[in-house]
Amino acid sequence: MEVMYPRCAGLDVHKETVVACVRIVEGGEVSRSVRTFATTTASLIELGEWLEVNGCTHVAMEATGVYWKPVWQVLADSSFELVLANAAQVKNVPGRKTDVNDAAWLSELLAHGLVRARFVPEPAIQELRGLLRTRKQLVREKASHVQRLQKTLEEANIKLETVLSDVMGAVSQQGRSDLSRDPARGLHRICACPRRPSSPLLQNLIVGTDTARGSSLRCR
Repeated sequence: MEVMYPRCAGLDVHKETVVACVRIVEGGEVSRSVRTFATTTASLIELGEWLEVNGCTHVAMEATGVYWKPVWQVLADSSFELVLANAAQVKNVPGRKTDVNDAAWLSELLAHGLVRARFVPEPAIQELRGLLRTRKQLVREKASHVQRLQKTLEEANIKLETVLSDVMGAVSQQGRSDLSRDPARGLHRICACPRRPSSPLLQNLIVGTDTARGSSLRCR
């Protein structure tokens, strides 16, 4: 099979270590050199220097969780080209899976051009995508909390949504807190809401069942 990259390397990335296998073809002979580095910044810089000393033009690593990201960031400014591989597409033969074998197998695939590179956006885009994912997760958590609060109030038969448009608003939060301590004070505070119904109906809506006090305490 044709060799496309005579000087390349494969990296098997883990949480604490990176196993690197350099594959060099010279005069029809194939030589391999394997070293293990820590994932600290200083060790990753040493890894990049070692790869450059060996004249590597292409270096491949698997996209394993988030462990590959700091390795990629440190090696991104090196002279060689980084290739991020899909772990499922470069899976090794079952029963022979070791760190050294995985790195050697990855370098073998890369040398023959059999590793399909995944798209890796620029650092600024990666940061923006991370912020968007975090915001999306926070919005989901907020919605889940509101639904849990509404369910608890319904279980206590407190019809707070009938009185207030926003059960997470300042009036609602203070009213729930007062209802658990002083129902009369809580009723007076909620009565200040412009949407309030008549006072007798309002009192019936927020009195709740015998479990209302416990539910109110859980909703604070």
